[in-house]
Amino acid sequence: MLTDADLRAEIVTQTALLTSTIADADLRTPVPSCPGWTVGMLLRHIGHGHRWAAEILTTRTTEPLADAALRDLTGYTDEDPAVLSPWLTEGAHLLHDALAATPASTPLWSPIPGGNAGFYARRFTHETLIHRADATLALHRPFTVTAPVAIDAIDEWMALTTLPAILDFYPERKTLLHHPKSISYSATDAPISWQVDFSGPVFRYTTHTTPATATVSAPLTLLLLDLYRRLADPLPATGDQSLVSAWRTHSTFG
Repeated sequence: MLTDADLRAEIVTQTALLTSTIADADLRTPVPSCPGWTVGMLLRHIGHGHRWAAEILTTRTTEPLADAALRDLTGYTDEDPAVLSPWLTEGAHLLHDALAATPASTPLWSPIPGGNAGFYARRFTHETLIHRADATLALHRPFTVTAPVAIDAIDEWMALTTLPAILDFYPERKTLLHHPKSISYSATDAPISWQVDFSGPVFRYTTHTTPATATVSAPLTLLLLDLYRRLADPLPATGDQSLVSAWRTHSTFG
């Protein structure tokens, strides 16, 4: 998995890849994976998110900060890449520097139990990555991601989606539990798989897989986009199709 230093550096890297993608783009283009948003709105969401997280880190707050700026995007209907690119870069560096100045174990408010500065390093690396995918795919440009980043992003998705606390917000998911079933997500371009187990009182995942009730196999990039519901059509699966369908319906952390 990526180290904290890797993660904060990757926030800057992913933002640079994003700004290179939008250099000559029409930012009024709708983003199908973020209904109601244009690319310009999406970019403002990313940049305000970086600044919001940086403020949490620099103030070391244990209470939630207002986040209206990254959610109310109605004013950003006509954006200019020449203006947004340096603004995005600035926000990524602000977050990088705030993370570098804050030990990963520092307790902070976060939307999950036991959050700390390390949570923000990982979460905003992959928040930036997935929203880069949103913008790239909306603009009909090729999306690529390195294997180490994709692996860490999938692992974070698994960790957040299987948090026991999620069941308090989505109690309907409990109907999937207490069944001797599992789903394996297997990369075809790297020696790694993730397996979600449904047999206990909470969801559990592991990278040490055994024969599963159902299996989804694909290259890492496609697995990542499928888990985040960024593909127009779900990846094919073998085995228990009803289990895969139910898990796709209920598996999310936001």
